[in-house]
Amino acid sequence: VQLQASGGGLVQAGGSLRLSCAASENILVILVMGWYRQAPGEQRELVATITTGGTTNYANSVKGRFTISRDNAKNTVSLQMNSLKPEDTAVYYCRAGPTARYDSWGQGTLVTVSS
Repeated sequence: VQLQASGGGLVQAGGSLRLSCAASENILVILVMGWYRQAPGEQRELVATITTGGTTNYANSVKGRFTISRDNAKNTVSLQMNSLKPEDTAVYYCRAGPTARYDSWGQGTLVTVSS
């Protein structure tokens, strides 16, 4: 499955952004999809995941501020980011999986939060 992420940009602290990930295949068959991020000099980390059943999981650092959602009819997964902080600055990646059949990454979209 190919993933195309979009929606990144420059925003001031306290602002909001919405990231979208468009998949080339029917995501109903992909048990889990998620967003990860990688800040400069840091390892890639999990931000949020969502299952086909709608069960979500968030990193502690984003709980209460970020919301992940999926639209199975449109084959998209979105990440609504509110109350952004400078430490949220990173390249954000969409991921399909990991499952036995799927483990694909999108190309990444840069989010920069200025103080």
